[in-house]
Amino acid sequence: MNCPGPTIVRAFFVASNFPFMSLSPPPPSALAERLNALAPHVGSTPLLRLRRLEPHAGVAVYAKAEWQQLGGSIKSRAAFSILQSAAAQLGGRRVLDATSGNTGIAYATFCAAAGIPLTLCMPENASPERKRILEWLGAELVFTSPFEATEGSQDAARDLVRRHPDRYAYLDQYSNDANWQAHVQTTAPEVWDQTQGRITHFIAGLGTTGTFTGTTRGLKARNADVRCIALQPETALHGLEGWKHLETARVPGIFDAGLPDATRNVSTDDAYAMMRRAAREEGLLLSPSAAANLAGAVALATELESGVVVTVFADDASKYHDTLSRLA
Repeated sequence: MNCPGPTIVRAFFVASNFPFMSLSPPPPSALAERLNALAPHVGSTPLLRLRRLEPHAGVAVYAKAEWQQLGGSIKSRAAFSILQSAAAQLGGRRVLDATSGNTGIAYATFCAAAGIPLTLCMPENASPERKRILEWLGAELVFTSPFEATEGSQDAARDLVRRHPDRYAYLDQYSNDANWQAHVQTTAPEVWDQTQGRITHFIAGLGTTGTFTGTTRGLKARNADVRCIALQPETALHGLEGWKHLETARVPGIFDAGLPDATRNVSTDDAYAMMRRAAREEGLLLSPSAAANLAGAVALATELESGVVVTVFADDASKYHDTLSRLA
């Protein structure tokens, strides 16, 4: 099969139209100041209890509502951490990374606010909503073959920085320790405090694996008995945008295979069914990946006599209008 090469698409808003958007990053001191001003708006999301979905009175099921922060998803934590750690080394280069959507939107949000030029490589079949959001936020988009998923986008980013090392700073969220460290520093302590240390199980899907890796390490540092279960799509071909089927995908460099206490599979159909249940029983419009996490959490809860099960809602359904229309 012949796959077309990457396609570069200029954002709707280009820097020349907006004088406050410089073509190179501001000096490190000014950049650090601008990023620090955004810090109070990253993380600190509410923990929701899903009472109507709990299988019986002995088990409580909770989820972090991660869309309630600047950038609109759990990826805001990692993107902000990565940008902060890289700020002093940009040296006038454009930020570059590969994304399936949410990390890209978080990058674009923070880069727009801080005046950092941004280029993102992403599969051409990313949802129209995500593409429009990124264009409005001023990102330059490089579309890659939909047949190669985010692996193709990573390869395109590596090729760009190889050919133009003075133009791009490739931050590589899949291998960047600042990704998982964000969750050690923020997600894990928030979950611990919000459950008053009563959490018995943490369960979450694998994409870049940063959320699971960092939150697990942070929780186990507080209580080694917390069971941490990883979720992945049931098959290589799936509809859970951002998730990886690790047996057939490129394993992110930050993933530690010895970290999960167990790994479970979630089907796309189960995720879609949980989207309907969450909407009609809890009043929550969830993304497919958030619903997949919830499906995994509820399935786990049915097997427990007692416990406190916590998962994360990566984002809500606001970027998935096409999916909602198909499922209506």
